[in-house]
Amino acid sequence: MNNQDLSIPFNLEVLKDEELPELLRELKTIVKNIVLRGIDIVGSLLGMMITLPLSMVVLINNLKTKDYGPLFYVHERIGKNGKTFKMYKFRTMVVNADEKLNEILEQDKALKEEYKKYKKLKNDPRVTKFGEFLRKTSLDEFPQFINVLKGEMSLVGPRPYMPKEIEDMGTYYKYIIKHKPGITGLWQISGRSELSFTDRLDLDMKYHYRKTVKNDIKILLITALITLKRKGAV
Repeated sequence: MNNQDLSIPFNLEVLKDEELPELLRELKTIVKNIVLRGIDIVGSLLGMMITLPLSMVVLINNLKTKDYGPLFYVHERIGKNGKTFKMYKFRTMVVNADEKLNEILEQDKALKEEYKKYKKLKNDPRVTKFGEFLRKTSLDEFPQFINVLKGEMSLVGPRPYMPKEIEDMGTYYKYIIKHKPGITGLWQISGRSELSFTDRLDLDMKYHYRKTVKNDIKILLITALITLKRKGAV
């Protein structure tokens, strides 16, 4: 599937910066970055107001189900300019899920092929019952507001890729790392579960070339609508 095959729920607008004087382009970029960072700070603070009490709910449920593992899943991801950072999510899988993935893929060739294509498993046997609920409602993503507040992520941006995926990213890599990874983005609002790894890269390239404040706000609004309607994980 390529970009032309993907149905994006809105028209991305391209600002013709090449038509502007160099000084004006630089000023425009500075203003855009200030506005986007301001949106990130306000959005992350609002998100943290939900994340803190939600953490208590998740912790209490884990204790009730005798799940004494870590509350958060902390994983290394690729940030802007290729700098890695620790991304936070509520843990939705069993303890030692990364190690168990290798065992699962070695035992099931069909799942191995699925993971090779999508870099994830649609019906992952490692996901807990409560973790499935957190994923379906996108609540597992809320701790990432911590990353946004720290300046490691943005509310909107490319998918947060893992260091082990750099080789698979190919030439896309040098363009994608020009941006902070986002809690949401084109991939998340364009059929996340059905898209292959290559489709994700295509969408992130589309975002790279057409990033504007207006488009970021559109993506945020569509993300909110999808989340409220519970149309899959964001």
